[in-house]
Amino acid sequence: MKRMNRILGLVLFLVLFEACSTVPIIGRKQLSLLPESQMVSLSLTSYREFLDSSVVITKGDPVKMVKNTGSKISASVMKFLRDNGLENRASAFSWEFNLVEKPDINAWCMPGGKVVFYSGILPVCLNEAGVATVMGHEIAHAVAQHGNERMSQGLIAQLGGMALDLAIQNEPEQTRNIFLNAYGIGSQLGVILPYSRKHEYEADKLGLIFMSMAGYDPSEALRFWERMAALGGTPVPEFLSTHPLTEKRIEELRNYLPEALKYKP
Repeated sequence: MKRMNRILGLVLFLVLFEACSTVPIIGRKQLSLLPESQMVSLSLTSYREFLDSSVVITKGDPVKMVKNTGSKISASVMKFLRDNGLENRASAFSWEFNLVEKPDINAWCMPGGKVVFYSGILPVCLNEAGVATVMGHEIAHAVAQHGNERMSQGLIAQLGGMALDLAIQNEPEQTRNIFLNAYGIGSQLGVILPYSRKHEYEADKLGLIFMSMAGYDPSEALRFWERMAALGGTPVPEFLSTHPLTEKRIEELRNYLPEALKYKP
């Protein structure tokens, strides 16, 4: 029995080792058991359900700003990935940028580049640079495949690392719950659950770089996060509840600015 357990442990170790990928630019090794195309497929149903149940704003300057900013940042990110042989990381992405009529201070990006801004966050963004700050941060979560990493961990913890197609076939409800929890769709559709501190700091840094790649001044991100931190109050805005703010975090952003500026065109 002990010998069998050692063999199984070795096999699992080798599987996990082969399943490791690397977060672009950051360089951290991460567990990615699932092809991103499968994550995209799982996300589309929830994404469409959210849009169908929401008021999507289709006209006006705020819509143009969100869409133009998203297009600029995503194009810059995709060029960077292609230039560095990382295009497979986002090959399944089909970018969309939507503004919905909701008072919540929130925004998110699903697998496949499906980005949603809530109208309530625009006064905090204040301008296009503020929108670019949020856009870069949320796109960073998708490009870094943080949701894939969390679902991979969930499949191992709850289903013993079962392949996704088998998990869907044998445990469909549990698999969907793992996805919803792992990628952050909570009990209220479109509400992103907290990422880990590690993932948040990675998205902060990548977000600065992504907005810089697109020609925005990354120092504007400090002003956005300072405005966000000043909100306070009760109830806590959704964006704050999932993006914990501290002086240390803002200081980390400030310290990372010189690195982000290296990517400015």
